[in-house]
Amino acid sequence: MAHADKPFDLTRYLRTSNAAVNHALKRFLPSAATAPSTLHKAMRYSLFAGGKRMRPALLLAAAEACGGSVVNALPAACAVECIHTYSLIHDDLPSMDNDDLRRGKPTNHKVYGEGIAILAGDALLTQAFEILTHSKATQRYSHRELVLELSRASGSLQLIAGQVADLEGEGKKLSLSKLLYIHKRKTSALLCSASRLGGMSANCTPTQLRALTDFGYHIGLAFQVIDDILDVTQTSEKLGKTAGKDIAAQKATYPSIVGIEKSRQIAAQLTANAFAALKPFKGKATALEALAQLLLHRDN
Repeated sequence: MAHADKPFDLTRYLRTSNAAVNHALKRFLPSAATAPSTLHKAMRYSLFAGGKRMRPALLLAAAEACGGSVVNALPAACAVECIHTYSLIHDDLPSMDNDDLRRGKPTNHKVYGEGIAILAGDALLTQAFEILTHSKATQRYSHRELVLELSRASGSLQLIAGQVADLEGEGKKLSLSKLLYIHKRKTSALLCSASRLGGMSANCTPTQLRALTDFGYHIGLAFQVIDDILDVTQTSEKLGKTAGKDIAAQKATYPSIVGIEKSRQIAAQLTANAFAALKPFKGKATALEALAQLLLHRDN
């Protein structure tokens, strides 16, 4: 069986998963012509602005690692992407990070104004849970558990808590533990939830769910540490968003606290921890491993 030694084609995998998610999102969302059309255009503007769809890809890969199907995991993947995009729209607002560029394009409020941008974010947040109801319940995981999983990850104790702490920490000298609090909630929580939801859509075992939780937690933290590094080392053109904005906003980052080289070491260790978490899958989590490597070595 020569094909067993064939290297995993991550580019092809991402292209396929991206296309599946985009097709499903277009089906789940109201069309741009549906009234109020300005709102639906604004929602679609940010949702289809060319994001990497990394969270949906992790979710689909987690489902496959547990023996599940892409079809059953797609509603959860789309729901997670709606949550992520809403958080970016709100994060870019003048009252938050005040950014003009996202995914290489003008931010939502720059195109549609602050009011519509806020409402587009609100609508995507709400739409996420409507989409999630299209998921099939499994023997171990009911619709209630799926909704609870996503709502907890995106609520006031996790995603929003991270944003609050991030806002309150601007211009202050934060400790590494306080920065970890922000990163765990603002970034890692949703990535971790994506991994868990993928497993849950495939009726994963408790052991598999623990492994996916551990993987998602560590890969989420690694993702944010690398984001901090890229903000310092890359141009706005490469990032697709404003480079150096963390320094300009006097935000605490890993490089500002421990330096770039130590930050790279931390990211590598977190990624190694993520790989170790996948041992219970005994080689059946190839896509998750490839995605972890991509996140560690990405340069934009």
